[in-house]
Amino acid sequence: MDTVPEADPAKEEIRRLKRVNLALMRRIEQVTDSQANAYSLFETAIQRETQVRRRTTELSDALKTLEDTNRRNLAAREAADNANRSKSKFLAAASHDILQPLNAARLSLFAVQGSGLNAEGARFASAVDRALDTMEDLINSVLEIARLDAGVLEPDIGEIQLGDLCAGLVSEFQPLASEKGLRLKVAASDLVGLSDAGLLRRLLANLLSNAIRYSERGGVLVGVRRRGDMARIDVCDTGQGIEADQFEKIFEEFHRGRLSQQSSNARPGLGLGLSIVKRTAAALGHSLTFRSRPGRGTVFSVTVPLAPVQTGAHRPVFPRASASGIGLAFSKILLVENPETATEATVALLERWSCTVRTASGIGEAQAILAQETFYPDVVIADYWLDKGQTGTDVVGAVRSSLGRNVPACVLTADYAPETEAQIEREGCEIVRKPVRPAELRALLAHMTG
Repeated sequence: MDTVPEADPAKEEIRRLKRVNLALMRRIEQVTDSQANAYSLFETAIQRETQVRRRTTELSDALKTLEDTNRRNLAAREAADNANRSKSKFLAAASHDILQPLNAARLSLFAVQGSGLNAEGARFASAVDRALDTMEDLINSVLEIARLDAGVLEPDIGEIQLGDLCAGLVSEFQPLASEKGLRLKVAASDLVGLSDAGLLRRLLANLLSNAIRYSERGGVLVGVRRRGDMARIDVCDTGQGIEADQFEKIFEEFHRGRLSQQSSNARPGLGLGLSIVKRTAAALGHSLTFRSRPGRGTVFSVTVPLAPVQTGAHRPVFPRASASGIGLAFSKILLVENPETATEATVALLERWSCTVRTASGIGEAQAILAQETFYPDVVIADYWLDKGQTGTDVVGAVRSSLGRNVPACVLTADYAPETEAQIEREGCEIVRKPVRPAELRALLAHMTG
């Protein structure tokens, strides 16, 4: 019978210890590897944090630089805006002084033209007249842009019979269109819109003037169409059209369209009409659009709100005086004016129309004439801004009080501020804007004395 040898306890203990040692070594290696990985991650985290801090610092510096740049740009823009507003307000406020000498020149030229010039003198006078027309258009356009930019034009929104407005404009521009052999038509409409009569009229007048200037054949049509609760006023022409690369430029100041060869003798535009149109539309809150095909024509459209109830009741649009039968011969005119040149030119003009004229510079002189000469004027013509803080409406009120009757009066002004016009209207006086057009003044006086 075989016997199993007994295990050596010492050897068993050695094997057990070897296994334990091996397990411990593996554990130590795992811990070491884990610590190495942790340290590596720690180093990476430190590097990333350092990078983040550096990038954050760079970003902060960039943001600070951007803020400083924006602050400087904003300050520069505010300074430019303030300078522009100051310029615009100055021009708007100075319109009276700017237009006064032009008004005197216009009246003096008219007096000279009626004094029996020879052919050469008449030719030179005609050239001066054309130059004054251009100067007047330029000054009026620049002043209107200044008033729009300065925000001194506050729209007086009311109901307007749009068909009557368009018909009046077409009637006014008919001679100019006929001179070029163009047909000028208006589509009848009974729509009543909401807008400022004066501003909307000037806007459409600029569009109509451009349409006639850049059309050589065919014609121009003005029409009004309902579009939901809005009315769209279209000025359509058959002119040369606008090239696509000019679409943005046409609204820039002093940008002139290219006249065709047939128009070489035509008086060029100033390049301000569409700039004024864009500003006026913005001031009124009206949409302004256009479409054009080169060689085929252009359509400009202005969209205005309709009055809530289309009753046909509306505010009259610029009632215009027309000459009345008996004319002006022997009419007595009291002229209240302070610049000597303007006074002399106006007196010469009125005396050519066979009027009897007395002149004064303010309330005191006007009352003295009424008292000493027993002069009872048929019409008072007064400049709005006079010396010693007086106004033309002050003089008219004093004259009416002295005479005890509501004598007709017209006030001449180069101050187009709404409050000035409102004051003149409240006093029941007619407004004549400077520079004075002799034909318009004569028609108005004939109407007032008729």
